[in-house]
Amino acid sequence: MTTPHSEYHSPTQLQEQPVAGTDASKCSVSQLQEQPVAGADASKCSGTKLLWRLLRHHLSIPQLVAFFLANLLGMFIVLLSIQFYRDVRPLFVQDDGFLHAQYLVVHKRVTGLNALGMGTDATFRPDEIADLERQPFAQSVGIFEAARYGVRASLQLKGMAGISTEMFFESVPDRYVDAKLDDWKFDPASPVIPIILPRSYLALYNFGFAQTKSLPKLSEGLISLLQIDMTLRGAGQETTYKARIVGFSSRLNTILVPESFMQWSNDRFGGDRKAAPSRLIVEVKNTVDEAIASYMDAKDYELENDNLEASRAMYMLRVVLGIVLAVGLLICLLSFYILMLSIYLLVQKNSEKLHNLLLIGYSPARVSRPYQMLTLGVNVAVLLFTLALLWLVRGSYLRLLWEMFPQMSAAPMWPAVLLGLALLLTITLINTAVIRRRITQLWKN
Repeated sequence: MTTPHSEYHSPTQLQEQPVAGTDASKCSVSQLQEQPVAGADASKCSGTKLLWRLLRHHLSIPQLVAFFLANLLGMFIVLLSIQFYRDVRPLFVQDDGFLHAQYLVVHKRVTGLNALGMGTDATFRPDEIADLERQPFAQSVGIFEAARYGVRASLQLKGMAGISTEMFFESVPDRYVDAKLDDWKFDPASPVIPIILPRSYLALYNFGFAQTKSLPKLSEGLISLLQIDMTLRGAGQETTYKARIVGFSSRLNTILVPESFMQWSNDRFGGDRKAAPSRLIVEVKNTVDEAIASYMDAKDYELENDNLEASRAMYMLRVVLGIVLAVGLLICLLSFYILMLSIYLLVQKNSEKLHNLLLIGYSPARVSRPYQMLTLGVNVAVLLFTLALLWLVRGSYLRLLWEMFPQMSAAPMWPAVLLGLALLLTITLINTAVIRRRITQLWKN
């Protein structure tokens, strides 16, 4: 009479059958029962080695390679996005950044109705100035004070016809002036008016006006030696003063005079007429602060020279890197799914062996360990390869950035390394928990 086939082998059968794929010289399952712990002699198989020898069958190398490559790609994209953002961020936010501007010049939007005198006033009220000063991004607010009188400048060049033109004056507090202030003072007793011009004005003269009129081009040093006659007229008076250009500004697009001179001349030539400021200069903590753009849009204010370029560029950089980072994380999740699928298939194919191991006394934790060590080894290899690849790619783009911006300083790599370790631990812990849970379910069943 034939004995019915049992789902589980008897202990006698386990002792009589050698381990699949091994010869008589290798460990049998009986040795597994007798030596379940590590530390055996070198001539004998330890429990861990025997477990791995039993369970490595049906291991799919292509599936592990697919997980390795997918996880490598995902982790590399994530770490590269973080490191690239940290490396290029100083170009936007440091004082010497190529898009950095510590000061913003603000004015109200001018429409066609303003020109017809039908729109809202384009000047700032005291409450609007106070509201701007209260904003978290504003460190201080300065007022542009305009001359309330007429100004005419005359320049006589030796051997050439004189040049005369109508002009205007403005002033701001000295702390906002981006030029040397050694000669930035006015003495009514010996009145010589110091003037700071925008560098753009000198460029317009040299490459526009002078070129078409066959006039000599002037350098900053040469034009600072010229004496200019300034005729001020207002309140029934007209007086000519000597003026001298003492510097050039890249920040302020106006003809600047000292604040002390502006107050003195307005009192003398401006009469009793007072004018509200039409422009403000704001010292900000960080020009890439998104609150600046939101506030300016809400108040319908405009910035000169589009000084929100840095903010917009940084915002677009964050959006692009955010998308790339999301893609990297998605690839990491897909690679994690591939690994879990591979482990589940491997457990399913080895279910009979796992049953036998659990029946003879091995705990689920001990049976799970080979799979857990396998996932840990693959994840560590992924992290090491990712960091090596990141180091190579980072070196390539840093060389390009240093050629364009020699003053740039690279950020350290340790945050990316810590992030990689965090991803490694997270994925490994999840893998370990899932494998242990699967083996425990198999043991309970």
